[in-house]
Amino acid sequence: MNAPKTLLLTGAHPDDETLGVGATLAQYAAAGYKVYYICGTRGEVGEVAPEFMQGYASIADLRTYELKCAAEALGLADVIYLGYRDSGMAGMEDNKHPNALAAAPVEEVARRIVEIIRRLKPEVIITSDPIGGYGHPDHIAIHRATVMAFSAAGDPQKYPEYGPAFQPQKLYFHVFPFRFLKFMVKAMQFFGRDVHHMGRNKDIDLASFVEPEFPVHCVIRLKKKSLETRNRAVVCHASQTSGGAPRRGLFGMINRLFGHRDCYMRAEPPVKGRLHERDLFEGVK
Repeated sequence: MNAPKTLLLTGAHPDDETLGVGATLAQYAAAGYKVYYICGTRGEVGEVAPEFMQGYASIADLRTYELKCAAEALGLADVIYLGYRDSGMAGMEDNKHPNALAAAPVEEVARRIVEIIRRLKPEVIITSDPIGGYGHPDHIAIHRATVMAFSAAGDPQKYPEYGPAFQPQKLYFHVFPFRFLKFMVKAMQFFGRDVHHMGRNKDIDLASFVEPEFPVHCVIRLKKKSLETRNRAVVCHASQTSGGAPRRGLFGMINRLFGHRDCYMRAEPPVKGRLHERDLFEGVK
């Protein structure tokens, strides 16, 4: 009997595994794949209403518990923390904290990821796109470190202390279907919406979602059961989602428009011309 293949997600915060690619992770986990999440921080700077803090000593403790709940709902094999601190949104003083993920040298973060890659041996890795989705410094940091680690893990000259080299076969960036998003942004501007200050905290620039445009190489059609599983995981992150799948606001809109599929750009192996995959493990040996 063949050993199950392994899918690895690298992300910045508790909830990135659910609100971004949760249904994809659930779908592969349900199909028998081993699915792991490397989480860069414990979401220490996330805004949390006082009622959610009862019984928790810190925001980090609360969000760690929420991620544990979500990981169990999604069927993840494990969550591995890198040990950095949430950097907050771009321009915040937290960006400069000595343990902030965004302030850490890229090679240092990549080194930690290499150790995990060689231990878990994932055939496929998913991470953020180059602009961090909506420009979050931690998403950008984890993207850069993952890209570096993807190549370094297969180089026997790099970090021999972490064991034999192992080269994952494919690297994907989670992306939005930008053509339709561009239309939505223009439509919202036409009707007078401020697209530069969206989200619960008005700190998301929706216009940044569509610049630059990333190609979509793989579209995962999500099963109803996978979406239901993702929604159960969303409930776990109650402090960030008001206790359920987003129905209003920016993420509610995105969920309604694109909630039945997840889109990915394949970074490795590089794509020449057009590519239309329906499975992240297509062509994996």
